[in-house]
Amino acid sequence: MRIPFLVFSLVFTLSRLQAQVKPLRTQIEQLLQSKKATVGVGIYDFDTKQTILLNGDKHLPMQSVYKFHVALTVLKEVDKGRFKLDQKMHVKKSDIVPGLHSPMGEDHPNGDMDLPLSEIIRYMVAESDGSACDYLFRLLGGPTQVNTFIHQLGIKEVAIRETEETMQAKGNWDVQYTNWTTPAAMLDLLKLFYQQKILSKPSHDFLWKVMTGTVTGENRLKKLLPAGTLVTHKTGTSGTNKEGMMGAVNDVGFIALPNGKHIVISVFVANSTEGIDKNEQIIADIAKLAYDHFAKSK
Repeated sequence: MRIPFLVFSLVFTLSRLQAQVKPLRTQIEQLLQSKKATVGVGIYDFDTKQTILLNGDKHLPMQSVYKFHVALTVLKEVDKGRFKLDQKMHVKKSDIVPGLHSPMGEDHPNGDMDLPLSEIIRYMVAESDGSACDYLFRLLGGPTQVNTFIHQLGIKEVAIRETEETMQAKGNWDVQYTNWTTPAAMLDLLKLFYQQKILSKPSHDFLWKVMTGTVTGENRLKKLLPAGTLVTHKTGTSGTNKEGMMGAVNDVGFIALPNGKHIVISVFVANSTEGIDKNEQIIADIAKLAYDHFAKSK
């Protein structure tokens, strides 16, 4: 008689959680109703275990969000002893790819410098540096190595196939869709990272600090939150095609609540003709709704 009781208890708990999160889901659905975009949302509260997924199984382009995946892969190799965070890496002038967003290249326009691995990771994640990303791809052996590692974690609904140089090349609009994730898979990966099930504590803490220092996307997850709210995140942004469509305006990560606990949140705004300002506002509005809901439920 115990098994039916356990099943009943589980069903009851799930139903209660769904009821608690329903007002937030409704608010987000109403917000998105008139938007000319495909918006994928994943939200999870570690305290209440409440989850929201909208378009959770859609394949949506990541753009630079996948630099989080690259960072995880590199840091796993650090944990294995293959590299060290303070290890000096020689960056040649040819490693600075023309046309890519590259603060590393702006800071060192002549190349031929030795930078600690930690600094190259920081450039890639916190400043979304394309040249730093492709340098780390080469260090690992290519995008396939990153794709394989993420799949080995049990995160299957993700594909990482192309480098920044290839993805950002002129005339290659469609290639961005080969680097995709589902919002559900992104949420699962973020949860594993938060729970320290991927990296050692030193590597986890390093990446957490780097993501908290992200300088891109100030008008996204952060924009409408109370001053001083810590957001630990990674952004991704595409260009705009001749039809006025943006392939991706994304922001994923963690928002600290007033009690010190966190929610995981990922918002992917895909194939949008709303324009960059409105796309970013969608992300900001969803983050504010989520923050308010979970801050009040504590």
